Amino acid sequence: QVQLQESGGASVAAGGSLRLSCAGSGPYYNTGCMAWFRQAPGKEREGVAFITPGAGTRYDDSVKGRFTISKDNAQNTHYLQMNNLKPEDTAMYYCWWRHAVPGNCYGDPYWGQGTQVTVSS
Repeated sequence: QVQLQESGGASVAAGGSLRLSCAGSGPYYNTGCMAWFRQAPGKEREGVAFITPGAGTRYDDSVKGRFTISKDNAQNTHYLQMNNLKPEDTAMYYCWWRHAVPGNCYGDPYWGQGTQVTVSS
């Protein structure tokens, strides 16, 4: 069983930066696939950044060059550094986890409760 707890959401002006954190628990947390999704009002939830053990990181085109996903195994935490924020980045951000084998993820996903990011123009 993995539990996830996000923090770091806030209201910022366009061009600003935020770092979201996702603290994980459970014996397999550090070996799993980790990601950040977001959902804006009236839109579907979308994946923005992923870490897959053995396959590295990947990003949605909308955030490439601005967002960076990382993890700290010692802290059992993964992060989303968001720079040059735009109003269209406004959404509820969720952290996500699945079990991993090298290069792939499997099993039911686990979700955090979400943290709100609001970017004003």
